[in-house]
Amino acid sequence: MTHAFYFPVAACGGTALAAAAAYDKRWLVVDAAGHWLTQSHHEQLADIQVEPRLGYLVLRAPGMLRLDIPLDVIEDDDSVRSVATVGTQQVDVVDEGELAATWLTKFLGQPCRLVKVHPDAGRVLWPEL
Repeated sequence: MTHAFYFPVAACGGTALAAAAAYDKRWLVVDAAGHWLTQSHHEQLADIQVEPRLGYLVLRAPGMLRLDIPLDVIEDDDSVRSVATVGTQQVDVVDEGELAATWLTKFLGQPCRLVKVHPDAGRVLWPEL
């Protein structure tokens, strides 16, 4: 029997946890210009293990402390909204803050940010990798 795999952070490690289905590709890592980073940009993205646990999105990576991001936050602060480029599509996103940015920047070795697709953004057309 084949189990579904879900990728809460697009291009990072996946999980077979059924609880992750509701969060599949809700987050993505973007570079300083707001472009989605894929494993072709950074193979290390695959080393980031992601799973939902007790109301948090938990990220783990070799040599890094665990990072917990609250799963279900009301996106009512327009100051953290921006636009990310996914393929040729512009996507409305919410920045997850400086702690997540610092964690990812340290692990990947380049300035980047963790952003969440805004609930009102509509369907994201993820390019085939």
